[in-house]
Amino acid sequence: MVLAAGVATALHLGKLPPAVPILQAELGMTLVQAGFLLALIQFAGMCLGLVIGIGADGIGLRRSMVLGLGILSVAGVASGFTHHVGGLLVLRAVEGFGFLLATVPAPGLLRRIVPPHQATRILGFWGAYVPFGTAVGMLVGPRVLAASSWPVWWWVVAAATAVMAVAVWVRVPADPVRLGTGSAAVVPWRARAALTVRSRGPWLGALTFGVYAAQWMAVIGFLPTLYAESGWVGAVGATLTATVAAANVIGNVAAGFLLHRGWRPVLVLGLGFAGQAVGTFLAFATLTSGQPVLRYAGALVFSAVGGLIPGGIFGLAPTLAPSEPTISTTVGWIQQWSSAGQVIGPPVVAFLATLLGGWQWTWAFSLGCCLMGIALATRLGTFVRTRQS
Repeated sequence: MVLAAGVATALHLGKLPPAVPILQAELGMTLVQAGFLLALIQFAGMCLGLVIGIGADGIGLRRSMVLGLGILSVAGVASGFTHHVGGLLVLRAVEGFGFLLATVPAPGLLRRIVPPHQATRILGFWGAYVPFGTAVGMLVGPRVLAASSWPVWWWVVAAATAVMAVAVWVRVPADPVRLGTGSAAVVPWRARAALTVRSRGPWLGALTFGVYAAQWMAVIGFLPTLYAESGWVGAVGATLTATVAAANVIGNVAAGFLLHRGWRPVLVLGLGFAGQAVGTFLAFATLTSGQPVLRYAGALVFSAVGGLIPGGIFGLAPTLAPSEPTISTTVGWIQQWSSAGQVIGPPVVAFLATLLGGWQWTWAFSLGCCLMGIALATRLGTFVRTRQS
């Protein structure tokens, strides 16, 4: 139920890209406004990740997830009745708040409800919720939009989220009564925040995730443009982009299995960054110009092998957290830096493309991120080894 709820939240990320042209035509939305609409959830995460993590640790993990799913549902339904760009922007910001409330507590909740020896593997599965849900939205959205309208598509996604809110409330064990000395309820929120941001583990996880997310959003975001240059437009381009996003699930799931089998974190994360560097080179370099199939293969490598990184970070989140009551706070901090990377990465790549007259040096930006990521992964691996010894 928790994993399915994560996919339902990610539908709110994937529902928007297929609808942007329709919103521009029907509501007069400008390209700049569409960009803000796409980025508002990431802005919310960049500003509120740590705060939501603190709140989730305090009010209870299941309660936080159900509340977040409920907010997403209500905001989605209300958006369908809104026919003004300003209203959509406001409600998108509300969706961002609900998205964080629903997703930040999930790793701690999963760790609590699964057997300890399965925790790392299941947490790797959790890392796949964004690419899987986004891919589903990109595949299903165009078909619903072709058969009806964008409000109906918004309501379909809101209904799916509402169903998962009920399912989590009914099927997931209730939050325990917080009476123990180690519980979040008896640890003041200021102490949890201070402990998290002063500890090395959360910073290593957050910065590693940040350099991954920066290049992920930049590459995936500009793939449709690259495909258009190759003549892959319309439903074909949307399907290809969704497939690349879905390929990320492979790495996420593999990371959980590899960590569960005792692979060193530095090796799992290092392979992920190496795959991103190679994949981006194949997808964007001048050397592969005129070879669209090879470029598409590079994008698949970038996504599938790069998925080892989020799966690995989520799998290690309980180890990176300075204490049991700060797991969600740590995940919130990681989410905050992930969102920052997603906000910063695309404009940097777009600036490079404008300055240099094309996308051919996008791989250099990715290589820089990967080198930083490998350096951080090395330090993270040392930290985990010390923590577990």
